[in-house]
Amino acid sequence: MAAPHPAVVMRARSLQFDPLPERCATKRGTALAFIVLARPWQWIKNGLVLAALVFSHRLCHTHDALLAVVALVTFCALSSLAYVLNDISDREADRLNPEKRDRPLACGDLTILQAACFASALGAIATGLSLALGRNFLGIAALYVALQYGYSLWAKQYVVLDVVVVALGFVLRAFAGGIAIDAELSPWLEFISFVLAMLLVLGRRRHELLAMGDSATAHRGVLAQYSVHLLDQMLAIVAGTTLISYMIYAASAEIEAKLGTSYLYLTVPFVAFGILRYLYLVDARNEGGDPARLLIRDKPLLATVLLWIAADIILLYF
Repeated sequence: MAAPHPAVVMRARSLQFDPLPERCATKRGTALAFIVLARPWQWIKNGLVLAALVFSHRLCHTHDALLAVVALVTFCALSSLAYVLNDISDREADRLNPEKRDRPLACGDLTILQAACFASALGAIATGLSLALGRNFLGIAALYVALQYGYSLWAKQYVVLDVVVVALGFVLRAFAGGIAIDAELSPWLEFISFVLAMLLVLGRRRHELLAMGDSATAHRGVLAQYSVHLLDQMLAIVAGTTLISYMIYAASAEIEAKLGTSYLYLTVPFVAFGILRYLYLVDARNEGGDPARLLIRDKPLLATVLLWIAADIILLYF
């Protein structure tokens, strides 16, 4: 049988809405591909939505706890929506990344049309839940989506700005948790969320730069403007800022009066160990590529976070 004309092949591929990569390490069923596209293991980041519930002494209030859970589910849908939009935008670059080339769109497990429909469904779910939580929450949710969309299309191309925009997404998570239950979140917690998020993003940039070598800039153009030395300096500054900020917060007389405990400083060792452990993993093992997976995989880091959460609850509620 004669081979089809090249033009016919190109037309057939265009009907798939996305050219398939030449080679994929794995093939998935459609259902599994949608799950991977949503990246549920990244939902752990949305735990910041619950910060206001815990630190406003409302953890045991059933109504507020329910609202906080709805807000958490909403941001899980929103973050998955952001991942889908980002994967649609970055599918060509992801094929050059050894850690991302097996993503459903980069690998060809799903077409752009399927991903767009999935994104629409996630957006509809998030919009419905946001409306149930009130117009203020809906405004924060819309701002979060706009921020993620702006990052995918524009901000990720500019050095430092790419890190700041991602970190702002974490701040919006924490702020949204307060809006959902009508509780004021301390500016200190907002600031700590911001610098901690910057620490995680800078660690990821360092990992990408080292893991991809000469092809790093082809995957993410902004990496051409970073160097390992520069990122190490930034990591040191931001890590120090994060730790000092938490120390001030934990020892503040104002926070003591607000939270009703003078022993929050006892949680500082957990934060200090967690930050130093993360820096060790980033520098010695180059494992900063996916902070969510790193947290789940590294037992000392996971144990530290769980102990910190337990200590906070004990000090605030018992």
